[in-house]
Amino acid sequence: MSRISMYCTAWCPYCIAAERLLTAKGVMDIEKIRLDLEPARRAEMMQRSGRRTVPQIYIGDFHVGGFEDLSALDRAGKLEPMLGGECAEAHGHAD
Repeated sequence: MSRISMYCTAWCPYCIAAERLLTAKGVMDIEKIRLDLEPARRAEMMQRSGRRTVPQIYIGDFHVGGFEDLSALDRAGKLEPMLGGECAEAHGHAD
């Protein structure tokens, strides 16, 4: 199973869309790093990702980017393989 972490805020529509897409792919556990609750972690996010905007999504140690990057991976058929066994287990089958 791949660990999913996402720097986000509660009111960001792209953060909500990213969470919905990941949930639709069977991801049950997303480590949300809420910058609205922990603003000091924005510097950490910027250092890790090189970006200032949320969401910033990681699958394991791989920096996916934002929602548009996540969506592009999905359209290209690359998201589910990156998620590993998490998708197959959530849908009751293994590929």
